[in-house]
Amino acid sequence: MSNAALTERVIQKAFIDLLNERPLNKITVKDITDLCGINRNTFYYHYQSVTALLEELCVREAQQVLEDYPRLNSIDECLGAAMKFALENKRAVMNIYRSENREIYISSLWRICENVSEAYLNPLLDAASVSPGDRELIIRYYKCLCFGLILDWISHGMKEEYIGDLQRLCVLKAGAAEDFIRRSRENPQTN
Repeated sequence: MSNAALTERVIQKAFIDLLNERPLNKITVKDITDLCGINRNTFYYHYQSVTALLEELCVREAQQVLEDYPRLNSIDECLGAAMKFALENKRAVMNIYRSENREIYISSLWRICENVSEAYLNPLLDAASVSPGDRELIIRYYKCLCFGLILDWISHGMKEEYIGDLQRLCVLKAGAAEDFIRRSRENPQTN
């Protein structure tokens, strides 16, 4: 890893640590640089602002999910992969969610949900030779399902009991992708 990449990781880690302690609007560049032991010029060499740092962090987390989960075997694995950062950094995510910059996290979550849905569904859809239109619809459905469930969980304070509800929902939805594929083949798209 280059020195620049290492410095960025240190800055991002300090930022996450601070987000786990306080709201986003209470974090300054000085707070981050003090925690990292770097000067302001070093921070500004890598990031234009705290908002730019948040954007980069969200992009990095989305890419990390892709690397960590190139293939998933179930909808509950999709949810687990998409929720990983939030579960490990509950206070940080809540502080971002409650901030004026929440759209940055929401946009990242949307990409993550799309990526995990594709990682889960592409092997199933490839094996079944589903039409391109149905493929897109099925992936979009799962992306929206994951995104909506996770956003609902976050908006309700990321309560532990909600995780049990999500796990139960995954049990109830087991086999739904295969049902979509079966119906796609039984009722091919005509347009």
